[in-house]
Amino acid sequence: MVVYLIFNEGYSASSGDQLVRPDFCDEAIRLGRQLAELLPEESEVIGLLALMLFIDARRDARAAGGSFVKLADQDRNSWNQLHIEEGRHLLRICLERNRPGPYQVQAAINAVHCDAPTTADTDWRQILTLYDHLMAIAPSPVVALNRAVAVAELEGTDRALQLVDEIELPHYHLFHAVRANFLRRLGRSADAAAEYQIAIEKCANKTERDFLVREYRSLIS
Repeated sequence: MVVYLIFNEGYSASSGDQLVRPDFCDEAIRLGRQLAELLPEESEVIGLLALMLFIDARRDARAAGGSFVKLADQDRNSWNQLHIEEGRHLLRICLERNRPGPYQVQAAINAVHCDAPTTADTDWRQILTLYDHLMAIAPSPVVALNRAVAVAELEGTDRALQLVDEIELPHYHLFHAVRANFLRRLGRSADAAAEYQIAIEKCANKTERDFLVREYRSLIS
């Protein structure tokens, strides 16, 4: 859906100096609300709006001080609670209808993250179950990559790396960033450094690239 493409470009700009383009995010959410009013019986439209609200709730924490901040390191007290509550309300409507689609499942995954008061409290089992469902109804290499992150939390980094190595995303910088992180956690520093270099080369956004450079330098220093 075009609205979600606009939102994605706003939340994680594909190129340039800014990590986030708030005008794009705000416009996508505005359009999402209009669609929800025009098509109130379309559960996927409601799910899309919920998804954007959950993700956008973390906007300021993700780009604190102009730098990229990983989900695990974000100040959860700065998350937009009004967006989160609205997203929960919309998701409850979707659950009552019981007509799940990809946007609704992605919204549910993000709801689990927003429900956790700390990173340690994240219900990774529920997230993995939701990713399994998403893979069943809308499989893609990116979904498989995100699923592997949940697997790492539950079944260990070795197993997660095995899954990542089965995915074909050679031009996607986040694929290499995730793989670098797993290799680092396994103590394979040289391999991780090489993978970070690929991720840096393929990342067109300056803020994200700066973060990857910091990760690379911390590994080799």
